[in-house]
Amino acid sequence: MHPNPLDSSPSDPAPVPLLWAADLQDHLMTAGHDLDRLQRLLADSCDALLEHFQAAVGRVEALAAAPGADAEALGGLREQLGGAVTALQFQDMASQLIAHTNQRLRNCADQLARDAFGPDADGEAVVAAAPLRPNPVTQDEMDAGSVELF
Repeated sequence: MHPNPLDSSPSDPAPVPLLWAADLQDHLMTAGHDLDRLQRLLADSCDALLEHFQAAVGRVEALAAAPGADAEALGGLREQLGGAVTALQFQDMASQLIAHTNQRLRNCADQLARDAFGPDADGEAVVAAAPLRPNPVTQDEMDAGSVELF
């Protein structure tokens, strides 16, 4: 196992071993790709859930229009479906957190590449901007109508 060059003191700046830096950069980029894939999976599953909930609401409305419908039971069912759809708002918050984390990982990988490998034939390496805010989502619970977006 390689020693961690980030543990060196400021008075004794040890150069980052190239193999260690390349391996760490590869891990950071892999984590970023995994987050992208998680983002797509989350979006696809939430889209499917929303489609099914909307179909269920349509069926409830059709049942409500039928003669002899139990209005109280259907009202409760509407409320439950509405709560389920509200809970799907977590996808937006999760997407924001994933994008924020991915941007932070990319910035770290770019800085590592720039500092460890130096400029190439094209000049200084481009470093993706770090997120400006430490946390894009300040919410940690789900209540109807309470989602904070940035």
